[in-house]
Amino acid sequence: MRLRVLGVLSVLCLVVVFLISGTILGSASRELTQELQINRAASVNRLAQVAFDAAGDGDTARLQQEMDTYSGLYGEGIVVRVQQQTLASGGLAADRPDVQNALSLARLNVSNTSLEQLEPLGSGSRVIFRPFGSASQVLGAVVLDVHADAAQQKLRERWLGVGVAALALAAVLLVGAARVTGWVLRPVLRLDSAVHELERTGRTGSLPEDGPPELRQLSRSFTAMANTVSASMAAQRQLIADASHQLRNPVGALRLRLDLLQLELKTAREHDAAERAMTELDRVEEILDGVLKLAAAEHRASEGYLRAAGTGDQAPVQPMDPFPVLQGELERAAPFAEQAGCRLVLAPPPQPPALIVCHPSELAQMTGELLNNAIKYAPGATVTAAVRQEAGAVAVEISDDGPGLSAAERASAATRFWRSPRHTSIPGTGLGMTIVGELAAANGGRLELAEAAPHGLAARIEFPVPPAGQLALGPRVGGAGA
Repeated sequence: MRLRVLGVLSVLCLVVVFLISGTILGSASRELTQELQINRAASVNRLAQVAFDAAGDGDTARLQQEMDTYSGLYGEGIVVRVQQQTLASGGLAADRPDVQNALSLARLNVSNTSLEQLEPLGSGSRVIFRPFGSASQVLGAVVLDVHADAAQQKLRERWLGVGVAALALAAVLLVGAARVTGWVLRPVLRLDSAVHELERTGRTGSLPEDGPPELRQLSRSFTAMANTVSASMAAQRQLIADASHQLRNPVGALRLRLDLLQLELKTAREHDAAERAMTELDRVEEILDGVLKLAAAEHRASEGYLRAAGTGDQAPVQPMDPFPVLQGELERAAPFAEQAGCRLVLAPPPQPPALIVCHPSELAQMTGELLNNAIKYAPGATVTAAVRQEAGAVAVEISDDGPGLSAAERASAATRFWRSPRHTSIPGTGLGMTIVGELAAANGGRLELAEAAPHGLAARIEFPVPPAGQLALGPRVGGAGA
């Protein structure tokens, strides 16, 4: 946007400079042309008067002397026809076509003492002429070969001066256009950045009030609106977390009452109904735990975005090796995998160790969730855990050779409460992938789901390679319980 606006303003500035320069140069050309024309017309008139006197007394010596003096002074040729006699000076030949044409027109009492407008790169001479004589008879004509070299040189000097001034003016206008563009668009760009930050994190800082008055007012209005939206989203998130937390007490009391109730039941049918009620209660508790974890993950994601924007208050996390965390979570999931008939495989770590910037406890939570999902939804499969170092990124990958998910299902897998139609009989809340995605975003990474080869699902948490300045501080050893 800045380039487009600056481009339009630059074109307008250059058009203004061009028009001003063209006007000044045209005026200079007309001025010098008029000056030369007046000077040479006066010379032609004076020579015509001398020639008229010479025609009257028959003595052309003084006329020839005047012609030679003029030609020597200005370097311009002269041809004078006095009745039947032709005088020449300054090397101008009387038989030149343009001179012959001028004499023919003068014989018809036609004069021409005007000059074409000078051009800085023009060349050649220009012929002006006028007849002289009595009121009823043309006695002769004066033809002057005007050399405009000196005037053209003066015009070129003016063009050079105007060109330098035009470049300086264009530079000043372009710098002014750049500053005006920045002054006007800076608040707009800040507003755009604040909108994206509000979209990602649910909050944003106050916008500085600068730029035109209308944009300052817009910044104030947006800040007020963003504060309202942020407060509303924070209140909603807190409400969900508080409600989930507060519901745990009644759910716990309900579980106790059901346990006591089971002691009073007599028939198998009554016990079966109580078991189904306990199963639903377990599902409610699982959903409440998932919602609490999701609320915490969304809060951490919000803090992660603010920290990336440079507005967070928390100290930066130091780089760590994710392999020990992955190894610990694999050991923790081993009993569950054995029950499901799954085989757990830990790929060798990259050498040298790949480092990421992530909270170890949150990395453990993410990898544990992905391992549990792979074991739960791909029983009997081989589940492989690996740390892979790629160009510009480090990936923690959990893959399996189970049935996997279709492309449409992978696109929806991180949606809250989404579950594959094929897995409705398996206990779950549909919040696991959402929690992993939010925690990955909180630590500057992202969750990607892809098809494993030859079949199955590969869940990858990609982290950018830490900057060299952070790597210089030394890696922190990761651990599942950190």
